[in-house]
Amino acid sequence: MPAIARHSVLLDLTQQEAWAKLRDLSLAPHYVPGLTGCQFHPGAQEGVGASRRVFRKGGQYLDESVVSWQEGVGFVLLLHKGSNGSPFPFREASFSYALHAEGDATRITLQMSYSLRGGRLMELLLGKAFNNVVRQIAENLKAYYETGRTQNSDLLQPAL
Repeated sequence: MPAIARHSVLLDLTQQEAWAKLRDLSLAPHYVPGLTGCQFHPGAQEGVGASRRVFRKGGQYLDESVVSWQEGVGFVLLLHKGSNGSPFPFREASFSYALHAEGDATRITLQMSYSLRGGRLMELLLGKAFNNVVRQIAENLKAYYETGRTQNSDLLQPAL
């Protein structure tokens, strides 16, 4: 059974407004800490099969491919490094975004499902860190979606 890190926040946006932003997979560097950019792989840029490479400081990267897409509601990204499967320390990992209307606002729930190399002990050791990462992404996403201001200082700094 995979471990799960989950966090949800209430967006001061209608579900349609939130979906218009969420469906744009190029926006992640504006709210995911540590990302310096994003580039789509050839093919679709939304829907099942869309795939992107996100870049981090120091030239590191991660590939994310859409494996499930519910129009207007959310999607699931498989985290991988090219055709080599999930990057270390993951045995497998996915990240999902789901929208749910709450009156004139929208609740977004972010969830990372993962299993680690090293098994359950590693999941216990790293679980709190993954929970903190998912919480920070959710809070940054809320601030970015509501204000339009980038929440990621790494994106604003020129690459070395």
